[in-house]
Amino acid sequence: MAWRLGFDIGGTFTDFALQDVATGAVVVGKHLTTPRNPAEGVLQGLDALLERARATMADVEQAVHGTTLGANLVIERKGARTFLVTTEGFRDVLEIQRQLRYNINDLFVDKHPPLIPRNQIVEIGERVTADGTVHRPLDPAEVKDALRACGEGGAESLAVALLHAYANPDHEGAVAALAAQLLPGVPVTRSAAVCPQYREYERTNTAVVNAYITPRFRQYLEALGRGLGERGFTRELYLIQNNGGIATSSTTARFPVRSLDSGPAAGAILAADIGRLTGDADLIGFDMGGTTAKACLIENGRPVRTDQLEVDMIGMRHGSGLPVNVASVDLVEIGAGGGSLARVERGILRVGPDSAGSEPGPACYGLGGREPTVTDANLLLGYLDADFFLGGARPLDRDAAATAVEEHVARRLGVSLVDAAWGIHQLVTLAMEGAIRVVSIGRGKDPRRLACVTFGGAGPIHGTRLARSLGIARVIVPFAAGVASALGLLIADPRFDLGRTLVVPLDGAPWERINQLFDAMEAEGRVEIQATGIRGEWRMSRMAEVRYAGQGHELGVPIPPGRLGPEMLPAIEMAHAEVYAAHYGYAEPPGAPLEATNWKLEIACVAPPVVMGVPARGAGDPRKG
Repeated sequence: MAWRLGFDIGGTFTDFALQDVATGAVVVGKHLTTPRNPAEGVLQGLDALLERARATMADVEQAVHGTTLGANLVIERKGARTFLVTTEGFRDVLEIQRQLRYNINDLFVDKHPPLIPRNQIVEIGERVTADGTVHRPLDPAEVKDALRACGEGGAESLAVALLHAYANPDHEGAVAALAAQLLPGVPVTRSAAVCPQYREYERTNTAVVNAYITPRFRQYLEALGRGLGERGFTRELYLIQNNGGIATSSTTARFPVRSLDSGPAAGAILAADIGRLTGDADLIGFDMGGTTAKACLIENGRPVRTDQLEVDMIGMRHGSGLPVNVASVDLVEIGAGGGSLARVERGILRVGPDSAGSEPGPACYGLGGREPTVTDANLLLGYLDADFFLGGARPLDRDAAATAVEEHVARRLGVSLVDAAWGIHQLVTLAMEGAIRVVSIGRGKDPRRLACVTFGGAGPIHGTRLARSLGIARVIVPFAAGVASALGLLIADPRFDLGRTLVVPLDGAPWERINQLFDAMEAEGRVEIQATGIRGEWRMSRMAEVRYAGQGHELGVPIPPGRLGPEMLPAIEMAHAEVYAAHYGYAEPPGAPLEATNWKLEIACVAPPVVMGVPARGAGDPRKG
């Protein structure tokens, strides 16, 4: 019997979905996450799941993994000791950042601290111009001195981000080659490899984040791979990326930044598939787990995506986090989950963003937690069955939940136990309303005209109340909603997003050079997809980032298929006018000079749809108690 496996590590639980390839039947499971050694919790939960399914890892023909390990390393500042090699005069790029104030009303707002301090940044005297011309050649002796300084400083990982390396990556390649000789065993991230696009701060930060998480990510993948191999798994493990596509573990080990916060993307993939089954091309996906809640918009049957991911944002404010230039499902994430801690500060009830996680967990878990959480409140309100949590595998302690809420909330506010629990429930729901407003109203969509797919361990509990508050008419709770992201891993396809910078006016553009860029990106994407061994229908879509001449920023514009040439210009101009008007309510008259900055390609290999075997509907009363 052949099986397909999906498993997703969350902040509180690790979710599993095991599907029989022949029948489509699915066996699901949950296991508490082990944050100090994530692989341990995965393997423990996997052993229990395989035993229930009477299967072995030798029978698993495809395993796909989702994780937020990379994002957690950044947020908790637990990555490797990373050094940056950059062009002379650009040592302070990570400190200067952008002139973007994420809170315009705060006169003393602080910029996000960079991942690495200034004394771990070394400069070398080289210079490449914006068109790729070498203005100042690289001095190998100077590079060696810089690399020795990194080694003496205890470098565990190295990022190389040189000026205009997107236009000419040769100098970065030379630095990486010397680093392999002088710093053996130290992984090197080249900015031109991970983000070959202009804008120095974003490209540099993307390279730094990738370097920062690479050693710990590789250690985790190696430990997980050993454990799976000991259980008989002989195939290569796949990981889902931020963009919702899957890649091999060897590719992810080189570019872990592409899977920085990948688990939630699988939930968005499932939400889109649910919409396909229900006939809802546009809908809201809402995922509430044990630690965080995520919301996304599904538009025209696909999750809305972004080319820039912000890590460790403050209060959902754009510009408050660390920018990473990787294609990602556009998610709004807040610290509001089942394990979010409730407390009273200066007479005011607050919930989250800190979480009890899996260690010690909510008070009702009986694992040592003493502070009240959203899960404790939901148990007291009757939303959870104390005897049937996790299918009865983990009974909940109602008395412990009552003690925690009474001591830390009810007594301090002078209210009853039920009123305190209800206040916690309402407050976390209100916070999640804000996230849904951002992905719907904030993007020009009326939530009253959209259905909402709600999933995650706590999602269905709060989904209907959110719908009432926002006027959403239909709430869809999918099969095995508590492990929806693991199910989404089973239906994800190989998908890669590539981009290159070439700033040119569209009138008189070097079309043959642009065609060569797309040919090179297509070849690179095909190699990555073919490495997965998955077969299906090849699909490609192209985009140019276009702006009116003189503007500082651009908008993505779809490009028609086929070889590009002057005859394509009217179609691109019309597409840009439509996109611009949709964003700003106005577009310049036809003929206004345009220029393109980045050229992008999405390439995917779409396999036949995966059919889920859903259990027969029960005949009993779903209400408990």
